[in-house]
Amino acid sequence: MDEHVRPRQVRSALRKLKEQLPRERSLSAVRISADGKHVVVRDEGTVWNPESGQVQLDFAAEDATAEVAPFSKRVGPKPGEDGVEPDAEEWFAIAFDLEGISPHEAQQGYLKAIGLRPDYADAHVNLGRLLHSGGDHTGAESHYRKALETQPDNATAAFNLGVVLEDLNRPDEALAAYEAALGSDPSYADAHYNLAALYEKKGERVSALRYLAMYRRLVDKQ
Repeated sequence: MDEHVRPRQVRSALRKLKEQLPRERSLSAVRISADGKHVVVRDEGTVWNPESGQVQLDFAAEDATAEVAPFSKRVGPKPGEDGVEPDAEEWFAIAFDLEGISPHEAQQGYLKAIGLRPDYADAHVNLGRLLHSGGDHTGAESHYRKALETQPDNATAAFNLGVVLEDLNRPDEALAAYEAALGSDPSYADAHYNLAALYEKKGERVSALRYLAMYRRLVDKQ
């Protein structure tokens, strides 16, 4: 029987797991899977349900784990179960919670959110960030630009676009992206800093010093 873990159940289990683990341990240090209708955690031979905190006997743990499909495929109701499909916001929340555990699974979650809401700017930004950190600069640029198509005043999307354009060795476009970020949020300190660095590389010291001074003023206020 194909059983599924409910979206809210995944979110609840991940949040409770964060509370159960020692502060020095991250979620990525344990093995998390969907076993039937439940989320289970395996850590150094111990298996437990983070929702109840109950330790379970690990019968045929390897076989059970091998049968577990990715969260992005297992989360949600069976067809016809109750007629309620996970919405874009639920997929976004699941993807966000999965970022520290499985970036690939988080990417799939954001893609599902975007599939339901193509104009979901925050999902595009977060997906772009994951792609960027994974080395897919072209994919990241595409999603940052899609976020800006929906929200032209999204300072985070503009700033992140500037960073990826620098990584793609397109400094003039990066300058324009950082300027756009400041147009939406003049107090975006990191944008001032990155502009200062780019102008320094271009040999335009007056502009570099101007942005660096603003960066320092903003940092001093924090």
